[in-house]
Amino acid sequence: MRTTAARTPRSALLTAVLAAVVTVGAIGAVFLLRPRPEVPAGVAEPAPAPVPPALTCGGGPCRELAAVTVGGTPVVLLTDAGGGSARLRVGPEPGTVFELSIAQLGVRLDQSSLRCIDGAAPACLVRGDAGADGTTAYGELLVGTGGVWRDPGKPYYADAGTLSLYDVTADGRPDVIVVRHDCPDTLAGTPKCAAAPVLGEVYDLAGRSVGCTRRYTAPSDLRGWPDIRLTRADLRTCPS
Repeated sequence: MRTTAARTPRSALLTAVLAAVVTVGAIGAVFLLRPRPEVPAGVAEPAPAPVPPALTCGGGPCRELAAVTVGGTPVVLLTDAGGGSARLRVGPEPGTVFELSIAQLGVRLDQSSLRCIDGAAPACLVRGDAGADGTTAYGELLVGTGGVWRDPGKPYYADAGTLSLYDVTADGRPDVIVVRHDCPDTLAGTPKCAAAPVLGEVYDLAGRSVGCTRRYTAPSDLRGWPDIRLTRADLRTCPS
């Protein structure tokens, strides 16, 4: 009788433990097997962010040639490997991309080709030398107004090889300075014109001529050459 009385509590304890284990397992199985809530009809899952297409220049990948920040806006000059195609990207990627027409004129662009100035109307000038001797240059101007950038589409040509961007009139807006030989149009491109004195002609952002400097023997005689810096006091009526 003593042996039976000693074993009874142990059997009861073992039975209780087994029952608890079975109960916990059953609860876990019910939790795993219960159906998951369905996504309501018409509610789409968030789509992955679109990946902007890679920019191409001349049929190949663009490479970064120069980059500046103007008024907090990044501006990047992009070209192809051969320099025959060029683009200007304004703003964070993907930004606004402009195809530059001067790249098709045989200009040579490098790290110093991009010049930007902030102001009431920020502007960027992309310039490059042309010709075997580099005595001529082309430039393309892009202007920002009210946060929107545009390309006026008028390339600038300097037959004395120098183009600059500077606020000549001190009105908070950059101006374009073109250094050219003072010779009649009929002599343009001739050795006689190449030997003529030079002067700097200033244009506002709308492409209107503001005035000209006096004549100089060479472009290097202008103040600040090659990044020429003029004031309104330097200007007078352009020769006809």
